Formats: sequence, C-alpha cells, structure tokens
Amino acid sequence: MQRALDILNHTFGYHEFRHHQADIVKTVLAGQDALVLMPTGGGKSLCYQIPALVRDGVGIVVSPLIALMQDQVDALLQVGIRAAFINSSQGAEQQRLTEQALLTGDVDIVYVAPERLLTDRMLDILDRAKISLFAIDEAHCVSQWGHDFRREYQQLSILHQRFPSVPRIALTATADGRTRDEIIAQLDLGSAAVFVNSFDRPNIRYTISEGLNSRDRLLSFLNQEHAGDAGIVYCLSRKKVESVAEWLSSKGKIALPYHAGLPVEVRQLHQQRFLREESVVIVATIAFGMGIDKPDVRFVAHLSLPKSIEAYYQETGRAGRDGQPANAWMAYGLQDVITLRQMVLDTDAHEQFKRAQHGKLESMLGLCELSSCRRQALLAYFDETLSEPCGNCDTCLHPPETWDGTQSARKALSCVFRTGQRFGVNYLIDVLLGKDNERIQNNLHHKLSTYGIGEEHTGVEWRGVYRQLIALGYLTADLEGHGTLLLTEKSRPLLRGEQQLQLRKQRKTEKTRKEKTNRPQVDLSEDDDVLFRVLRGHRLSLARERGVPSYVIFHDRTLQEMAVRRPESLAEMGEISGIGEHKLEAFGESFLELITA
Repeated sequence: MQRALDILNHTFGYHEFRHHQADIVKTVLAGQDALVLMPTGGGKSLCYQIPALVRDGVGIVVSPLIALMQDQVDALLQVGIRAAFINSSQGAEQQRLTEQALLTGDVDIVYVAPERLLTDRMLDILDRAKISLFAIDEAHCVSQWGHDFRREYQQLSILHQRFPSVPRIALTATADGRTRDEIIAQLDLGSAAVFVNSFDRPNIRYTISEGLNSRDRLLSFLNQEHAGDAGIVYCLSRKKVESVAEWLSSKGKIALPYHAGLPVEVRQLHQQRFLREESVVIVATIAFGMGIDKPDVRFVAHLSLPKSIEAYYQETGRAGRDGQPANAWMAYGLQDVITLRQMVLDTDAHEQFKRAQHGKLESMLGLCELSSCRRQALLAYFDETLSEPCGNCDTCLHPPETWDGTQSARKALSCVFRTGQRFGVNYLIDVLLGKDNERIQNNLHHKLSTYGIGEEHTGVEWRGVYRQLIALGYLTADLEGHGTLLLTEKSRPLLRGEQQLQLRKQRKTEKTRKEKTNRPQVDLSEDDDVLFRVLRGHRLSLARERGVPSYVIFHDRTLQEMAVRRPESLAEMGEISGIGEHKLEAFGESFLELITA
C-alpha cells in the first residue's frame, strides 16, 4: 500500500485516496476479486490503474468503446505510464507491436474490447503473458436488464476459468440491485468484495419540467446559465438530433449532431471536437456518452424522456465530473411517454424482459411527476437513503403547486371510455372542449355525455392532465402504435369516485431566478481570474500540439489552484493537486513563466 500511495502522489499528483479507493486497491493488491460501484467522476480508474502498476505483469482493461480507450491511454501517457490499446482503429503492424510489448512486459496497461479479448488469438497471447489483473470497465454492460447490454460481456466469465489466479475488478457507475446481482452471476464474482459508494452527486442540480416550448426554453437555459460552456443535449430520435443541432447552430451555438446513423468518421470528428475544443454542444442520441471522461461538461439537457432511471443517472452523470456545480435539465412531453412505451412493446424480447423495461419506464415517469425532492427519489431507486431533502433540485428550490385533480381526471378517463378507447390525446381533448369538427360529427361523439364538459381547462392544460394520468399509470398506449389511449385497472376506483387524486399544477412559464444559477463557484479574485484564463489558453496550445484534450494536460481545478497560490518554484508547483512528477517535468517551467510574467 505504501507503493500504491507513492504512485498516487508522485505519478498522479494526488495527496490521498478518497471514497473507498484505498480499500479497493488493497483488496486487488492482495489478489482478491472486487465489484466496484462508484459514481461518475468518483475515481474508478485509479482503482485498477494503481494495482496494475504495483503488481507484477501487465494490467488488462476490458473496455467497450474505442474512444474511451484512446482517452484513457492519452491521459496515462501524459503522466508517464506505459499504456496502449489494441482495437480496430489500428493497422496490423501497430497491433502486432502492442501484442509483442504485452508479451515482453514493456507496457504497464493494455486496453482491449471484449470482442477482441474473446478471440482465440488474444486468449493465446494472454496465456503466454504475465498478467497483473483484469479490469472489466462499464460492467453494467453484462446485464440484459441494463440499458447498455452487450452480449460479449456475458462471456467474460472465461477469465475466471482460464486465469483463476489473476484478480478481477469489475467497475460501473450505474447498477440497481437486479443489475448488480446479474454482474456477479454472469462474471462469476460470487466471492468478490463488493464496494458501493454513495450514488449522490451533490454538485448536480436536477430540473425536470413539461415539454412545452422545449426548444425555446432550452435556448433560454443555455444563454442564461451556460453561455460558452460545453454540454450535451440528448434526444430520442436521429431526426430530432439533426433538427435540434441545426436549430442551435442557427442561434449561434457550436452544436454538432451525433447518432449511430452518421458515418463513423463524422461521429469521430464530432466527438474529438467536443473533447478537444471549448464551448462545443453535442446533440445526440444515447449512442453518445459511455466513457466520456471530459471533466468540465457543465450541463446535460434532455429534450426527450430517458428509458429508465439508470439511463437518466448515467447520462446526467456526464455533467460536472470535476466536482464543480453542473445542471441536469430536462423537458419531456406526452409523446415521449407514448413513444417509449411503444418501443418496449415493439421489441422481439420475451415478456419478462418487456415487463422489466416497462417497470423501469414507470419508475422514470414517477421521478418526473414527483412533487417532493428528486434526489431523494433518485437515490432511493439505488437503495440509498438521503435523510433530508437535498435543496439542490427544482422541487426543493421551487416546490410545485398541486391541485385536486379528481374531477378533471374522471372527466378525462370517462372520455376515453365513452369514445371506445380508440382515440389519441388530441381527439379526446377536442371532445372534452366541445370542438365542432367533421371527425367528431361523423363519429357522433358530439352526442356523448363527455362532449364539451371540459371547458374549464385549455387544451394545453388537458394535455398536462393526460400526461400525468399516463405517467401515474391510469392510462396506457395501445399495442398498434397509433397513440390510442386505454384505461388500466388502476383507473377503476378513480372513475367510480372511490379515490382522490392530487395533480401537479403546470407552470405557465419558467421564470429566471437569481438563485437558480448553478455555475461553478470558484473563489477567484479579478486578477486571479485573468491569470486563470491565461493558463487555460496556454493549456489549450499544449493540448493542440500533442493532439490530446485540454483536460489531459491539467484539469481546470488544477489551473485554478495555480492562479490562486501562484507558485514560485517547481517544488511549490508540485504541491498542487493533480500535478505528478512527469507533468511537472513536462509542463512546469512553461506555466511558472506565465505565472511570474
């Protein structure tokens, strides 16, 4: 452990372990297996990188994405660690050289995709090499119940069978109880030590609202709180990604689309620009994000509803990895609910899987329609208790008003029943409002008892009622994909008048409030801020010279500490968090010159 602490200090530039890192490192150094659940930005990578450097042999890291491998290797090379990857982005000669280095021990850590690891050729190379450990990153990919399922991960139990004396460490930032159980079962980790850190990310502010005028509200949110910041906007469909990126670009933002339908080289270019440039906004489907290590993502916005709380947690967790304040902002609408439910029903999966996915979506909807603290509910989903409301989510900062929606809900449900459960939301609202149109006349629905009984609400307000009734499970979409609404068993007591129902009052506008700001709070004087910006500019030049993201040189927090402390020697600079010996030697003098100037 002393050797591990020396590496933490001198190589990575950190003074002490945090969370459960020390216990995890100790476990793996002793040759035991470990399962690690730690939130994004919590320092998972160090839990296998340091033991790989202390133990004899080469650390093999199973990683699902080429971009993630590149990012991790770039960062390790900058601190003087011999790291490499083997993947399809390389030529045959480069792969051969890395394989040779693995066999001779001339590399410390090698990243490889599960598909390649499972080939006979790679397993034969590993048989002949000295392996210090196996790290299985993004381990939730093993679970068919999870949101990033990859079938190859389920075959990784071969590592235990083939290399029984080599310790394995499986790591993930997202896993509910069922997913944890499956990770243990599928990877044969029954005797592993399990480390579960708090899932709480107190620096992230959660805000969820109705999907009215969502684009305009997104633009207002970006202009007021995140002008010039890097962030991610998630959308459900490729078409929406394209249109939102184009629209944001027309409003003066550097907005780039990312989805699986784009050519590989375009996706790679957009991801590289996001990682290496400042102020870039990526508009993406869920195809983007896993393994994104960019620490200064200041916001994650959703213009569509995520499929589950795990997906929401994973996606929002890409904000504020540096521990500085960040925003998770979402606007969702009725159509999102119907579309996602239909996507679950339309899969070829077995009924048990469909029921599980439906349950996850219901939990996500429940989080959206809460009138109590969102963080408490989010953490409760992962079996963690937050004793007090967080004070840093929209429902804590601006508690929503509720109203007795019993009669309105009964009218809405009754209209579904009277029209034969054959119509979608827009038509039902027209009936409730007593619209005189040809379709209603042809269906003779102007003669129904529910025709025109809803004039106390506007069409927008009725839409909010229907959205909440769907979210709360009183209505569901049909199996044919036409948006037809059907009553559920849960609606019976409400229709009979045996139950009362409180609904959230819809906010007409999102007013800007001073206390809503959630920008990084750094205690920099005016002079310190000028120096910080100069240091950032120098960092960007160094990063471009080396073809790496800026944060691989130094994180913002390290530069901020430089600006405040103003070291006068390399020895003083070496005391700043995040500056190890290799980086001090490579970059120290040039930063000292700027500080002195």
